[in-house]
Amino acid sequence: MSLKNSSAKIKIPKFLKNKRINKIYKKFENSLNLNKSFAVAVSGGPDSLALAFLAKIYSIKKKIPSKFFIVDHRLRPESKDEAKLVKDILKRYSINAEVLSWKGIKPSKNIQSIARKKRYELLYIRCNKSKIYNILFGHHLDDLIENFFIRLVRGSGLKGLISLDVKSKFKDLNVVRPLLSQKKEDLIFLSKYVFNFFVDDPSNIDEKYKRTRIRKMIDELKKNGLDKEKLLQTIKNLKYSNDVVDFYVNKNLDKNMIYLEKKNELILNKNFFIQSYEVVFRSLSDCLRMVGKKYYPVRGKKLDKIISDIKDDRLFRVTLGGCIVEKVNQTIIISKEH
Repeated sequence: MSLKNSSAKIKIPKFLKNKRINKIYKKFENSLNLNKSFAVAVSGGPDSLALAFLAKIYSIKKKIPSKFFIVDHRLRPESKDEAKLVKDILKRYSINAEVLSWKGIKPSKNIQSIARKKRYELLYIRCNKSKIYNILFGHHLDDLIENFFIRLVRGSGLKGLISLDVKSKFKDLNVVRPLLSQKKEDLIFLSKYVFNFFVDDPSNIDEKYKRTRIRKMIDELKKNGLDKEKLLQTIKNLKYSNDVVDFYVNKNLDKNMIYLEKKNELILNKNFFIQSYEVVFRSLSDCLRMVGKKYYPVRGKKLDKIISDIKDDRLFRVTLGGCIVEKVNQTIIISKEH
């Protein structure tokens, strides 16, 4: 990607002359639709390198500041050298990236989940320091399908099954996934064509990780007739249903909840719990996240129990999700746990 550091108009990189890459970029541009500064999370895999390339062109065309961050989890001995290699290769294409390293003792269990949380925290801290409130991730169409099956195996509800979305929030950071409509094979093609390089993470074929096992299961289902397009239509239909539930959740919060901002305290009246179970479940989960300031919601089983306790006609006081939940007369008071 050759860019001129002069006052002359910057030309679109020559790679866009390739019809397939130009088509990928057009789809990316339509999906992103962003007019403020943004950051890009880069890992070195084909999807994130493709994202870095597409985001760089977008920032040039739209004249929007952008920053690129490589997260080195330090989970493998060679990861430090890989991060430096990715940084050096991106620099050849006028993409200046900064490496963020996860330092300290690493977990022995639940590694991928903890590493994902740590990645978000590192990126959030760096974006916050740079006063950037939008960050791009390279999740693509195949990730969307994998996520659906992972959540299905876990027994997730409606919201969990469609949890991977184009836009979401991490604290006050807007998380954007502009590649969710892009196929993995197209992103691999782009990375090979432009960079002639990408990192093969050995964890992607390690069957001790659930995602790897799910990926293999999907491959088998494809061999036996799984129609990806029909599955995607099912996910879309579930999203429409989820929007309906969200409508009633917001209505419940608006009518039956009072937020005392100075105290960071919520008061829920008795009508809050005279709704369908899913509406009550989600409404209460949102309340706990609002007061507890937690990114990840409270586990379903714990919420089930507390909803059951609340509906019993007795007073109680419990801690949950960094909050104190207390029943006083006919109301529920949620305050921050100290």
